Amino acid sequence: MKFIDPHVHMSSRTTDDYQAMQKAGIVAIIEPAFWLGQPRTEKGAFKDYYSSIVGWEPFRSSQFGIKHYCTIGLNSKEANNVPLAEQVMELLPLYAMKDNVVAIGEIGYDDQTEAEDRFFRAQIELAKEVNLPILIHTPHRDKKNGTLRSMDVLEEHGIDPKMAIIDHNNEETAKAVLDRGYWAAFTIYPRTKMGSERMVEVVKQYGSERIIVDSSADWGVSDPLAVPKTANLMLANGISKEDVHMTCYQNALDAYAQSGNMNESDWENGVSFDQSVLYGGNSVLRGQDPVKGTASDSDIIEN
Repeated sequence: MKFIDPHVHMSSRTTDDYQAMQKAGIVAIIEPAFWLGQPRTEKGAFKDYYSSIVGWEPFRSSQFGIKHYCTIGLNSKEANNVPLAEQVMELLPLYAMKDNVVAIGEIGYDDQTEAEDRFFRAQIELAKEVNLPILIHTPHRDKKNGTLRSMDVLEEHGIDPKMAIIDHNNEETAKAVLDRGYWAAFTIYPRTKMGSERMVEVVKQYGSERIIVDSSADWGVSDPLAVPKTANLMLANGISKEDVHMTCYQNALDAYAQSGNMNESDWENGVSFDQSVLYGGNSVLRGQDPVKGTASDSDIIEN
């Protein structure tokens, strides 16, 4: 089976992760702009970060036969630094129209402050202007109320539910999100948020319509193979191959293809790579002989 991981922060991951993901069947990924673990202090830090996920990271991903897309946004946590957030908002339109950008996100609430609400709404309006889907970060604290509030705000701004992906769902929020017509994404984290076993039960209860599985793998304890591992667990627990395909591939494609920048043709014949190609004079290799081919080749890098 082929898989898409539509929420994974590869800037925080290693080349070994890319190799393992490709061998596990992951053909395409989406990297949402997010919090780096400590506050950025200057506008230029955001500029460099956005530049990396529309430039260097797609190159790095391609060298392992995986197609890379991203989302662009000011995360909710850093929206609370209002003077800096105002400067960052000036940057977003410059990156929102890049070729591999498939949504505005991840945006929404963290502590549900006035500042978070202000910049959440401003970015919803930006998404409307550039006709991109919206990736919503639901808060880790007071999740149910934050999720309901996020959907209320989207509706106040006239967003069609099919244009918004509500992420970080759990059993407490799934029904409300699905009942209101949104895409419901679930981040599979070890021992928190949503484990693979719990994800199996969610799919058994709700089926596969508009449900998306992702890893949200980042710099913390997380697993970039969470999507294929969850898919395998679903199959082992009697969930049909069609439902696994929908939740671990097709729904993500359908949701983000609305951007016009994500197409199955980008990878259906294999993502070609040539490791002799450099990006700004830089290579992913460290002494290995460069190889070329497609993701179907068994060994992309020989150690």
